[in-house]
Amino acid sequence: VQLQASGGGLVQAGDSLRLSCAASRRATWTEFMAWFRQVPGKEREFVAAIRRSGGHMFYADSVKGRFTISRDNAMNTVYLQMNSLKPEDTAVYYCAADANYYLKYRISGEYEYWGQGTLVTVSS
Repeated sequence: VQLQASGGGLVQAGDSLRLSCAASRRATWTEFMAWFRQVPGKEREFVAAIRRSGGHMFYADSVKGRFTISRDNAMNTVYLQMNSLKPEDTAVYYCAADANYYLKYRISGEYEYWGQGTLVTVSS
């Protein structure tokens, strides 16, 4: 299974950006799809996760109220809508997926499948 992330870019503080992550096979096999981010010298950080049903979303406190995760199982795709971007949101963003219903979704090491990452740069 391959995950392909896209949508990163250079924006100004306060702008919006939408990331997409397409899976190479049907997304209904994944219980969790998620976004993490990483800056050089730091550990990969949980951003948001969503269950297969789409009815349960989870966010890091740092992005709650600004970012929205969603998924389209028919398109095998998960999205991350990022609004009111801040310079501290600058990072490489990675999408991840796993089939485990009982996944500890905030922990990057729990996920089996990863995308290649897309760079988001927010200038002040």
